[in-house]
Amino acid sequence: MALALCIGLFLIWLWRPERQIKRHTENFFRAVEHKNWTAAADFIGSDYQDQWGDDRAQVLERMREGFQYVRGIHVSAFNVTVRVEGRRAEWTGGIWIDGPQSEVMELLKERVNSLTTPFELEWHRLSRKPWDWKLVRVSNSALEIPADAY
Repeated sequence: MALALCIGLFLIWLWRPERQIKRHTENFFRAVEHKNWTAAADFIGSDYQDQWGDDRAQVLERMREGFQYVRGIHVSAFNVTVRVEGRRAEWTGGIWIDGPQSEVMELLKERVNSLTTPFELEWHRLSRKPWDWKLVRVSNSALEIPADAY
Protein backbone atom coordinates (compact mmCIF):
# COMPACT_ATOMS: atom_id res chain seq x y z
CA MET A 1 0.00 0.00 0.00
CA ALA A 2 2.83 2.41 0.88
CA LEU A 3 4.58 1.63 -2.43
CA ALA A 4 1.39 2.35 -4.39
CA LEU A 5 0.98 5.63 -2.50
CA CYS A 6 4.59 6.62 -3.25
CA ILE A 7 4.17 5.78 -6.94
CA GLY A 8 0.91 7.74 -7.06
CA LEU A 9 2.51 10.79 -5.43
CA PHE A 10 5.46 10.58 -7.81
CA LEU A 11 3.16 10.46 -10.85
CA ILE A 12 1.15 13.42 -9.59
CA TRP A 13 4.40 15.37 -9.21
CA LEU A 14 5.75 14.18 -12.57
CA TRP A 15 2.56 14.98 -14.51
CA ARG A 16 2.02 18.49 -13.16
CA PRO A 17 1.51 20.70 -16.24
CA GLU A 18 4.33 23.10 -15.28
CA ARG A 19 6.78 20.21 -14.95
CA GLN A 20 5.62 18.66 -18.23
CA ILE A 21 6.15 21.94 -20.09
CA LYS A 22 9.65 22.36 -18.65
CA ARG A 23 10.55 18.76 -19.51
CA HIS A 24 9.06 18.98 -23.01
CA THR A 25 10.99 22.18 -23.70
CA GLU A 26 14.26 20.69 -22.39
CA ASN A 27 13.73 17.53 -24.44
CA PHE A 28 12.89 19.59 -27.52
CA PHE A 29 16.16 21.51 -27.08
CA ARG A 30 18.07 18.19 -26.69
CA ALA A 31 16.50 16.89 -29.92
CA VAL A 32 17.68 20.05 -31.71
CA GLU A 33 21.17 19.75 -30.21
CA HIS A 34 21.44 16.17 -31.43
CA LYS A 35 19.87 17.06 -34.78
CA ASN A 36 17.25 14.42 -34.17
CA TRP A 37 14.64 15.97 -36.43
CA THR A 38 12.19 13.11 -36.00
CA ALA A 39 12.19 13.64 -32.22
CA ALA A 40 11.98 17.43 -32.67
CA ALA A 41 9.02 17.00 -35.01
CA ASP A 42 7.22 14.92 -32.36
CA PHE A 43 7.15 17.97 -30.08
CA ILE A 44 5.70 20.32 -32.71
CA GLY A 45 1.95 20.46 -33.22
CA SER A 46 0.33 20.19 -36.63
CA ASP A 47 -1.14 23.68 -36.11
CA TYR A 48 2.25 25.29 -35.38
CA GLN A 49 2.62 28.88 -36.58
CA ASP A 50 5.32 31.33 -35.49
CA GLN A 51 5.79 35.08 -35.73
CA TRP A 52 8.10 34.65 -38.73
CA GLY A 53 5.36 33.01 -40.81
CA ASP A 54 6.61 29.43 -40.51
CA ASP A 55 4.28 26.48 -40.17
CA ARG A 56 5.34 23.07 -38.87
CA ALA A 57 6.94 21.89 -42.12
CA GLN A 58 8.77 25.18 -42.69
CA VAL A 59 10.21 25.42 -39.18
CA LEU A 60 11.48 21.84 -39.37
CA GLU A 61 13.10 22.56 -42.73
CA ARG A 62 14.67 25.79 -41.40
CA MET A 63 16.09 23.90 -38.42
CA ARG A 64 17.54 21.17 -40.66
CA GLU A 65 19.10 23.71 -43.00
CA GLY A 66 20.25 26.11 -40.29
CA PHE A 67 21.93 23.52 -38.09
CA GLN A 68 23.50 21.35 -40.80
CA TYR A 69 26.74 23.36 -40.63
CA VAL A 70 26.93 23.43 -36.83
CA ARG A 71 28.62 20.74 -34.73
CA GLY A 72 28.40 20.26 -30.99
CA ILE A 73 25.73 22.88 -30.34
CA HIS A 74 24.40 23.27 -26.81
CA VAL A 75 21.11 25.05 -26.10
CA SER A 76 20.31 26.15 -22.57
CA ALA A 77 17.58 28.21 -20.97
CA PHE A 78 17.61 30.71 -18.13
CA ASN A 79 15.07 32.83 -16.20
CA VAL A 80 12.35 30.35 -17.13
CA THR A 81 8.75 30.80 -16.10
CA VAL A 82 5.79 28.64 -17.02
CA ARG A 83 2.20 29.79 -16.91
CA VAL A 84 -0.58 27.24 -17.41
CA GLU A 85 -4.19 28.11 -18.18
CA GLY A 86 -6.27 25.01 -18.79
CA ARG A 87 -5.01 23.22 -21.90
CA ARG A 88 -2.69 26.08 -22.86
CA ALA A 89 0.74 26.80 -21.39
CA GLU A 90 3.35 29.46 -22.03
CA TRP A 91 7.05 28.85 -21.42
CA THR A 92 8.99 32.12 -21.21
CA GLY A 93 12.74 32.37 -20.87
CA GLY A 94 16.07 33.30 -22.29
CA ILE A 95 17.84 30.92 -24.64
CA TRP A 96 21.63 30.68 -24.77
CA ILE A 97 23.48 28.92 -27.58
CA ASP A 98 27.05 27.68 -27.30
CA GLY A 99 29.36 25.38 -29.19
CA PRO A 100 32.69 25.02 -30.96
CA GLN A 101 33.92 28.06 -32.83
CA SER A 102 32.84 28.35 -36.46
CA GLU A 103 31.43 31.06 -38.67
CA VAL A 104 27.89 29.72 -38.48
CA MET A 105 28.10 29.15 -34.72
CA GLU A 106 29.30 32.72 -34.20
CA LEU A 107 26.39 34.03 -36.26
CA LEU A 108 23.89 31.97 -34.25
CA LYS A 109 25.41 33.05 -30.95
CA GLU A 110 25.44 36.70 -32.02
CA ARG A 111 21.79 36.60 -33.07
CA VAL A 112 20.38 34.63 -30.13
CA ASN A 113 22.66 35.32 -27.17
CA SER A 114 22.47 39.08 -27.57
CA LEU A 115 18.67 39.17 -27.22
CA THR A 116 17.40 40.89 -24.11
CA THR A 117 13.76 39.92 -24.64
CA PRO A 118 12.73 36.38 -23.69
CA PHE A 119 11.46 33.70 -26.01
CA GLU A 120 7.85 32.64 -25.63
CA LEU A 121 6.91 29.06 -26.44
CA GLU A 122 3.22 28.27 -26.47
CA TRP A 123 2.20 24.68 -25.78
CA HIS A 124 -1.25 23.09 -26.08
CA ARG A 125 -2.41 19.90 -24.42
CA LEU A 126 -4.12 17.78 -27.04
CA SER A 127 -5.87 15.19 -24.89
CA ARG A 128 -6.63 14.25 -21.31
CA LYS A 129 -3.22 12.59 -21.07
CA PRO A 130 -1.06 14.76 -18.82
CA TRP A 131 1.99 14.32 -21.08
CA ASP A 132 0.27 15.11 -24.40
CA TRP A 133 1.61 18.64 -25.02
CA LYS A 134 2.62 20.06 -28.41
CA LEU A 135 4.48 23.23 -29.31
CA VAL A 136 2.21 25.50 -31.36
CA ARG A 137 3.98 28.86 -31.37
CA VAL A 138 7.40 30.41 -30.81
CA SER A 139 8.02 34.13 -30.65
CA ASN A 140 10.56 36.73 -29.61
CA SER A 141 9.72 40.32 -30.46
CA ALA A 142 13.41 41.26 -30.81
CA LEU A 143 14.45 38.42 -33.13
CA GLU A 144 14.13 39.21 -36.81
CA ILE A 145 14.47 36.41 -39.32
CA PRO A 146 14.07 37.46 -42.94
CA ALA A 147 11.69 35.29 -44.96
CA ASP A 148 14.46 34.58 -47.47
CA ALA A 149 17.09 33.72 -44.81
CA TYR A 150 17.33 30.12 -46.02
